[in-house]
Formats: sequence, C-alpha cells, structure tokens
Amino acid sequence: MSADVTKTPDESRTALMAAVGCYTLWGFLPLYFHALALQGVGPWEMIAHRTLWAAPWAFLAVLLARQAGQVAAVLRQPRTLLILACSTAAIFINWSIYVLAVNAGHVIEASLGYYINPLMTMAAGAVLFRERISREGAIAIGLAAIGVAIQTAALGHLPLVALGLALSFCLYGILRKQVKADAQTGLFIECAYLAVPGLIYVLHLQSTGAGHFGAGTGVSALLLLAGPVTVVPLALFAWSARRMPLSAMGFLQFIGPTLQFGIGIALGEAFTPLRALSFLFIWAGVVVFAYGAWKRTRTVAQAV
Repeated sequence: MSADVTKTPDESRTALMAAVGCYTLWGFLPLYFHALALQGVGPWEMIAHRTLWAAPWAFLAVLLARQAGQVAAVLRQPRTLLILACSTAAIFINWSIYVLAVNAGHVIEASLGYYINPLMTMAAGAVLFRERISREGAIAIGLAAIGVAIQTAALGHLPLVALGLALSFCLYGILRKQVKADAQTGLFIECAYLAVPGLIYVLHLQSTGAGHFGAGTGVSALLLLAGPVTVVPLALFAWSARRMPLSAMGFLQFIGPTLQFGIGIALGEAFTPLRALSFLFIWAGVVVFAYGAWKRTRTVAQAV
C-alpha cells in the first residue's frame, strides 16, 4: 500500500511531526531500558512487561480513533489476521534483539542496525517487488555493505545485532504495508497476540519471587511505562508511514540511530578506530541515500 501524497498542507505537516516524534522516542529508548537495568530488571522481564502493558494502551488508541468496528471487521478476515501474526513475530524478534543488545552494552551496534535498515528496505524492494534502484541508492547500498564488512573485521564476527534489527524491522514495515487496516487497529491486534504469553511469563516471575513488579514504587512505575513507551512510537510510525512517501520516511529514520549512537558513546561503549571507519562508510551511505530521497521528492514536487 503506497503512502497518500495528496494530503493537505496541515495533514502533511502533522504526518511529518508524527514521524519525527516516533524516531526521536525510539532514539532515546536505550535510556529507558538502562533505567530498568539499574533497578535489577532482566531483559526477558523487560520484554514480557513490554508485551503485556502495550495491549491496554493499544486498545485505548483504538477507542480514541473510534476504530472498534474496524477491529471487529479485521477479526473476520483470516488473511489480514495471518499477515498481522507475521508482523507480530517480526516486531517481537526486533524488540527481543534490541532489549538484549542494550542490556549487553551494544547500543552502538544496535544503532548500526537502524542506519542500514532503510538501505536494506530499498534493496528488498528491488529484489521482492522489482522496484528500480536509483544510482544514488546503489551507491548507498554499496557504501553500507563496505561499512558492515569493516564492522565485521572490527568485531571479529558478523554484526548480528545490527543485521537482525535491520532485517526484522524491514520485514515488519513490508508486512504492515500489506495490511488494509488503520494503524491503531493493526497495532492493537499485534499487541493482543503478544499479551497472553507476556502475561503468563510475568505471572510466572511473580509467583517464583523473581519478578520486580510491586517491589517498589519506582520500578513498578517504570514497568508500567513499558506500555506507552512501546505503543506511542509504534502508533506514530504506522500512522505516518501510511501518509508519507517512503523516501521521506527513510530520511527521517536516521534520527533514531543518531540519538542511539550518541547514547552508546555517552555510556562508554568501546569505539575503536576501525569501528569509527565502518561508521564513516555507513554515514557516507546515509548522506547519499538522503540526497537521492531529496532529489526524488524535489522532482515529484516540480511535476505537480
């Protein structure tokens, strides 16, 4: 499903603000998980609470958007439910890799994943949908590939965190484009799929005394915050993605990893000269990609 580019100026501005907001919130997300870790919460407990508390917030979004009827309609569409089940699996994999990476002190490598994600999405469009890659796009993908190769040499192994994050979110975006339902409806069904196993795991932790919910006001509040921290940026992403050109979304996506990269440096993660060189190639690819996106947008604007 292509983005609607016939919106009024006010609607286009709102979509732009929503996209900037979503990527900014994702950019600061490592600080949230870092705060939970300081309270002694383990990564799998973080993931479980994220899946649990996201569901009521997603349901609230459905009510605010007055889409309860659309949810009921989607529940009668097996094909749509199957696509949403696949997108749920993709976003769960993405969440799990990310939370585990942040807790293991790999915020910088996680940021690499979100730098290469739009380039991977462009390559996937060429392979899966035979979309034409511009000269700038081909150069950007080539520079990113060199950057990943250098990162592999710097780490001594493939940057699996970065590649896993990029691939899972690329797949999520592709699947959500196929869902003929509004953002809030699809997000609620995804969260509903995840809520049951999340609840079971949280109850298990609480029953064994290993859970942190209720152990103190601060940690309980942080765990409850997992709902809005998860749903708000996802809702903004899904809403804006249906109303903005993919080129614009791809350009704005670099806000998140840039903030994450800065946080990783601030937290004292290792950043060797070889890793710096790999990021120089990635950033060069980003610049070329952004230039190509800007040029396409300008061409469309001149044609209107």
